[in-house]
Amino acid sequence: MTLPDYAKRNPGYIERTMAQNNTGDIGKMAFERAIEELESIVKRLEEGKVPLEESVAIYERGEALKRRCEDLLRAAEARVEKITLDAAGKPTGTEPLDGE
Repeated sequence: MTLPDYAKRNPGYIERTMAQNNTGDIGKMAFERAIEELESIVKRLEEGKVPLEESVAIYERGEALKRRCEDLLRAAEARVEKITLDAAGKPTGTEPLDGE
């Protein structure tokens, strides 16, 4: 396999790209870790110093991270919506998420 010039000039490029394409770990990430990595990807892309192929790879990982964050936020929102309040508006407990 012949490496592109930018890969030759950037040690670890292949390893970074392969790691960035591995989205299997994203499904287990905590919200804070996923948003932190997403912000890092956005910053790198905005700087415009990433080679095209690597840009595409990290953009795809960013999309997966965005979906993970959205899923976690929806789940948290559903939990908050299930908090029950008493007549005075104070939390008294929670209801099951499935409405049982």
